[in-house]
Amino acid sequence: MTLRVLGVDPGLTRCGIGVVDVERNRQATMVAYGVVGTSPEDSLDQRLLVIALAIDEWLDRHEPHVLAVERVFSQLNVSTVMGVAQASGVVIAAAARRGIPVALHTPSEVKAAVTGSGSSNKDAVTKLVTKILRLDAPPRPADAADALALAITHAWRAGSGAAVATTGPGSSSLTPAQRAWAEAEAKARRAR
Repeated sequence: MTLRVLGVDPGLTRCGIGVVDVERNRQATMVAYGVVGTSPEDSLDQRLLVIALAIDEWLDRHEPHVLAVERVFSQLNVSTVMGVAQASGVVIAAAARRGIPVALHTPSEVKAAVTGSGSSNKDAVTKLVTKILRLDAPPRPADAADALALAITHAWRAGSGAAVATTGPGSSSLTPAQRAWAEAEAKARRAR
């Protein structure tokens, strides 16, 4: 069975999207990729609407089995983190409306899965994504390459063709830290 994963590198200015089909033998094939862009001059609601409409179109057109989204991590620039979190929320909600499972992966997990090192730079990720997907040219911009890397990472970590791993506490593809986080989220939801 081929596993179709739609990867999203969330952001307000540039939101990378990539769709990959992965076979049981881990051979990955690029289906499509692109970037949804919004202008910082536009209002937040309009920027999020552009992302929401675009992700709806990608989900409906490509019908992925799972959505892989970059997990928001702490940065010094709070406004950047907020924008990434807001874009992530729009994307995750779009998948939830369709019953598509969502998996979250940190940037270092993606780098480690694709390049073998969690501290690789964007150029190394793009180079390996190009090689893994057997592309003639690197996917540009880097946000698109990152989205494809997220999709590859999820498929490889979940075991392509295997049960789709989600963000729930029982997911076997989660790191111990992610599992603890998911369990804490589940506990908080039950306490409400």
